[in-house]
Amino acid sequence: MDDQSVHQVASFLWTSWQAGATLSEIPDAIRPRSREDGYRIGKRIVELSGQAVVGWKIAATSEAGQKHINVDGPLGGRILSGRLLSPNGSVKLGQNIMRVAEAEFAFKFARSLSRRPHLYQQSEVMDAVESLHLSIEIPDSRYRDFTVVGAPSLIADTACASWLMLGPAVQAPWRNIDLSEHAIYVHLNEQKVTEGRGSAALGDPRIALTWLVNEVCRYADGIKANDFVTTGTCVVPVPIKPSDRLLVDYGTLGSMSINIL
Repeated sequence: MDDQSVHQVASFLWTSWQAGATLSEIPDAIRPRSREDGYRIGKRIVELSGQAVVGWKIAATSEAGQKHINVDGPLGGRILSGRLLSPNGSVKLGQNIMRVAEAEFAFKFARSLSRRPHLYQQSEVMDAVESLHLSIEIPDSRYRDFTVVGAPSLIADTACASWLMLGPAVQAPWRNIDLSEHAIYVHLNEQKVTEGRGSAALGDPRIALTWLVNEVCRYADGIKANDFVTTGTCVVPVPIKPSDRLLVDYGTLGSMSINIL
């Protein structure tokens, strides 16, 4: 895609985002055809927003999730500073069309990881991590049917990023815990509705984190110091509606709650 087309698509999506509007698809003449195109459009959306990027999210970390939206692998999306929620606070659902909540593990980086010719190994990525955080994502899409538009268009739309609640740094000795087997329980309006494990995120949140680092080093500007990365849902997304209260119990690592308005 040329720069003019990238700008057209970004403006198209950002205008829809601001208006709370949805669209069926990006017009064929300017539709992104590759992951690289999608990430370039996402970068331009950030520039149009005037907001800072505080980190990244990963979508479609499970095989079931990939089949659901008809993609062949995970997707990365930038998180804007204006979309972070305070821990144990609330969020207005508004015109959100996805209407689900996801329980995830997030990591904060102590130092940058830049583009290089060869892939980063998991040990290198974890050495650059400062802290583990609990997170709840409330995703959304600007597409009325996000299951049919394809990976490049989804990436261009920041991989369904919308709201992200980040907790404080986990104080428990999490580096000694097998996060792939760590259980997470979700309660909706004081009733347990589902449970999951870290293995839902590409087998292990650390594996998902390493994938994201290499993805953004290939297609974007790499990871910056102080960036957060939330590594994908560990539970089947939970349907939510206004007036709901969601509590996620991460066991020895803590808990988080969110009120849906």
